Amino acid sequence: MCHKHGVIHRDLKPENFLFGNEKETAPLKAIDFGLSIFFKSGEKFTEIVGSPYYMAPEVLKRYYGPEVDVWSAGVILYILLCGVPPFWAETEQGVAQAIIRSVVDFKRDPWPKVSDNAKDLVRKMLNPDPKSRLTAQEVLDHPWLQNTKKAPDVPLGETVKARLKQFSVMNKLKKRALRVVAEHLSVEEVAGLKDAFHTMDVNNKGKINLEELKNGLHKLGHQITDTDVQILMEAADLDGDGSLNCGEFVAVSVHLRKLANDEHLHKAFAFFDKNRSGYIEIEELQEALADDIVTNIQEVIYAIMQDVDTDKDGRISYEEFAAMMKAGTDWRKASRQYSRERFNSLSLKLIRDGSIRA
Repeated sequence: MCHKHGVIHRDLKPENFLFGNEKETAPLKAIDFGLSIFFKSGEKFTEIVGSPYYMAPEVLKRYYGPEVDVWSAGVILYILLCGVPPFWAETEQGVAQAIIRSVVDFKRDPWPKVSDNAKDLVRKMLNPDPKSRLTAQEVLDHPWLQNTKKAPDVPLGETVKARLKQFSVMNKLKKRALRVVAEHLSVEEVAGLKDAFHTMDVNNKGKINLEELKNGLHKLGHQITDTDVQILMEAADLDGDGSLNCGEFVAVSVHLRKLANDEHLHKAFAFFDKNRSGYIEIEELQEALADDIVTNIQEVIYAIMQDVDTDKDGRISYEEFAAMMKAGTDWRKASRQYSRERFNSLSLKLIRDGSIRA
């Protein structure tokens, strides 16, 4: 409908679709046309817009048309079918390079259970060549959407939910480790952090809110964006009351130091490695996370192992644990940290060094 009326949305992502009301039959509405633009046939645009994980490669190349919406819808479809985005990484540069490479992974669970027709549609929507990519009308005419009754009725829900839940659980695993690190800080380190907390807690409430955290971090010389402060707040606010107590603040401070101190990381690793084998085994992971996972524990543990156990020996070494702790884990929150300004300059850099051709 948008393309038929000469409009490119330019920011399609799951958050920009809302139900019209609370009924089961509610219409699904596309929202947030703030980045949308009118176009004429053959017209090309050069402005870097959209959300990184959903951005088509030609946006980074600064030469694009309505085909970018089909790419973004293809990314959404990929997420709906398996629970994670097709192109993601911990840094803007990593995300950009993954998009440019455009290698779509159909090996990871649950893709082997997904019909060939569904995979064919995703593949054609995520064709890196916009001229060969399906148009919006061709997507609607695709056999997978036209013959829904013929599609195999394979329940993917549990696997997809486990994949989505993996990120929040991995964050809990990291939070658990952060608390262990905080408990092993020296008296001097803890005293310094507590002093900083009391400086921020201007009304002596024993808690600091988002505004106080933001102002306090800036005063302490942390050049951190408001969005990043919000993400830190959400990650550290364990009781969900919108403020941090002293213990939660200490965990944030440890996180801000990027867990660079290997001595602290070794102590956190030892906390999980109960049998001192030098590895965190599946049983130890289950025991550590038992309180955080009510259902699907097997699927969630399997999903964590898939990502953390890089040498696929069925256990987590110290090196793998350290890599997990030093990296981000929640792609949905991480995407909020990426700014268009940074993608703008990154696009120019990649064009200049020949990584992408404009």
